[in-house]
Amino acid sequence: MFLRKSWLAAASAAALLAGCATPAEPPAPVAQAPAAPAPAAPKPTFGTFGFDTAGMDRSVAPGDDFFEYANGGWAKATQIPADRSSFNSFTAISERAAERTRAIIEEAAAAAPAGSEARKIGDFYASFMDEARAEQLGAQPLKPALDRIASIRTRRELSRELGSSIRADVDALNATDFYTPNLFGLWVAEDLDDTTKYRPYLMQGGLGMPDREYYLGASPRYAELRKAYQAHMAKLLALAGYPDAEAAAARVLALETAIARAHWTVDQTADITKANTVWSRAELARKAPGIDWEAFLQGAGLADQPRFGAWQDTAIAGIARLVGAQPVQAWRDYLAVHTIQDAAPFLSKAFADESFAFNGTALSGTPQQRERWKRGVDFTSAALGEAVGKIYVQRHFPAERKAQVEEMAKNVLTAFAQRIDRIDWMTPQTKARAKAKLANFRVYVGYPNRWRDYSGLEVVRGDAYGNHVRADVFEYRRNLAKLGGPVDREEWFMTPQTVNALFAPSQNSIIFPAAILEPTFFDPAADPAVNYGAIGGVIGHEVSHGFDDLGAQFDEQGNLKNWWTAQDMAQFKARTKKLAQQYSAYQVFPDLNLNGEQVLGENIADVAGLAAAYDAWKLSLGGREPPVLDGFTGDQRFYLGWAQNYRSKFREAALRRAVVTGVHSPGKWRAYTVRNQDPWYGAFQVQPGQKLYLAPAERVRIW
Repeated sequence: MFLRKSWLAAASAAALLAGCATPAEPPAPVAQAPAAPAPAAPKPTFGTFGFDTAGMDRSVAPGDDFFEYANGGWAKATQIPADRSSFNSFTAISERAAERTRAIIEEAAAAAPAGSEARKIGDFYASFMDEARAEQLGAQPLKPALDRIASIRTRRELSRELGSSIRADVDALNATDFYTPNLFGLWVAEDLDDTTKYRPYLMQGGLGMPDREYYLGASPRYAELRKAYQAHMAKLLALAGYPDAEAAAARVLALETAIARAHWTVDQTADITKANTVWSRAELARKAPGIDWEAFLQGAGLADQPRFGAWQDTAIAGIARLVGAQPVQAWRDYLAVHTIQDAAPFLSKAFADESFAFNGTALSGTPQQRERWKRGVDFTSAALGEAVGKIYVQRHFPAERKAQVEEMAKNVLTAFAQRIDRIDWMTPQTKARAKAKLANFRVYVGYPNRWRDYSGLEVVRGDAYGNHVRADVFEYRRNLAKLGGPVDREEWFMTPQTVNALFAPSQNSIIFPAAILEPTFFDPAADPAVNYGAIGGVIGHEVSHGFDDLGAQFDEQGNLKNWWTAQDMAQFKARTKKLAQQYSAYQVFPDLNLNGEQVLGENIADVAGLAAAYDAWKLSLGGREPPVLDGFTGDQRFYLGWAQNYRSKFREAALRRAVVTGVHSPGKWRAYTVRNQDPWYGAFQVQPGQKLYLAPAERVRIW
């Protein structure tokens, strides 16, 4: 998932309350945009049973390469679009969702009544689409922010400006989004030790490139990217009329390299026990000197907070020292670069093109920028996501589909409980706690129970960049407003039009937005075996996140609290270590393997979730034998449904970035999850000597 990052000043939290509004029944449509009726009696999207048999490569033995067997024909025939760094099943569905969202937004732009939520949607989008206005304004929208930055003279002024720049743009657990270009990211979430209250977490940030490895890595690829990044910064500064742009860019690269040295790695950041560090307000100055914390917290709207989570405590301390030690001029340059970069997509073509040349082409290998309407849809949906989502689900998410997926989720939960009962290495004591946690799961399908209120967000037609800044500040204040209030146990962390799903550890909730419940993941007319292998596997994956290497550390109330016997935890870690080793052996490039520890949580969820989905499908049959369809048995269709989920192609730069920075294995290796599933071997007659074959003792079984 991609989150927008913003840089300009935030005001106090008291100015705005958002996020708890009307009950989330499927809303009435915009008056000028009547809803299309839900289609009746749909036909399967692929073939006769919901799987694209034409996309297979049957010349490949499933036991040698199951991804190629299931998806090889598709991979050969599919070209990555010029405006994409990769293409996969998620992308294909996202394009469909974007077209639908575009229709909603453009109708709102044309005819929504003044003052309505739909009008805000339309005005935000129309402002972004007004290219003539962007060219007319040039760099002018940047002037107030750059003038303010240029006026900084003291550490106190610098600290206040740095505080005002932070945003609620990270999420350590629900979305595993660790990146922010701002000095720190703020994550307002349940207190890890007491989920009845919120805690503000500070997380490391401050890098313009994706990860510390881009600054510190010794490979020629990283060295070239560092040169390209410095040139990119110089070009942005020159476009904005910034003095001595070349020297300023060199200072920023040096400063960000120092920040990168302080950063934790992805593995370290995901270590929840290390991350669960709490500092009082007084301890900020003692443990992280260098920043004027009083000024920083005032700028951030956090002056009244008594305690903070320091997610990467040594990194926060290291970055704070740099604020005190590095020249103020370098920090002015840094703030200017980040302000311009954040603004670039909303400014004239010269800014937008330069931003894409580095962030799209250099970093990810994407040759062509996406059409403007697609970018406009993304930005509008990010700013007013649930407002757009109300209309989206009314038009595109029939009640029957919601009920069908909820029934599948019920079966997956039942199957998972039965699997807990059958575990032969776990004590009754730990099993009882695991089942208590499972019984406390909340499942949300399609859309939230309450919609966010956007009445406090000001959208001005013709002010694209201003709308972007105000939307970021609005979201930041919405998060600040949570502090000190009751915990919303039904909060959604994705919009209905997002093609994704998640598990929220502190809430024990799993969320499946409407947009992912489309072919290939879910086809209401498809064979149940395919649906259970596809969306059932996703449901099982999210359920299993509650019991992966991270989720297993949270109890039934969502608190970070041990509920395992020592012997059971030792057994669990032995099994997860075996899975990490299995994935670390996968070579993506001659010089780059997967990091099994970095992707461990997602792979545990795949292995356990697919097994639970298989059992859930069997439960749904009620003892009946599934038919053979087009020559494929039920078991074969189930596993083909799973493999179809992970169709994917990457440009090299994008695949390298995914391996270095991501917590998911790329699609091909997620399809290989099947080699840990006993029924897969019988379904496809996989034999010793084939490349994916694992002896029974080597197959990883965790739940």
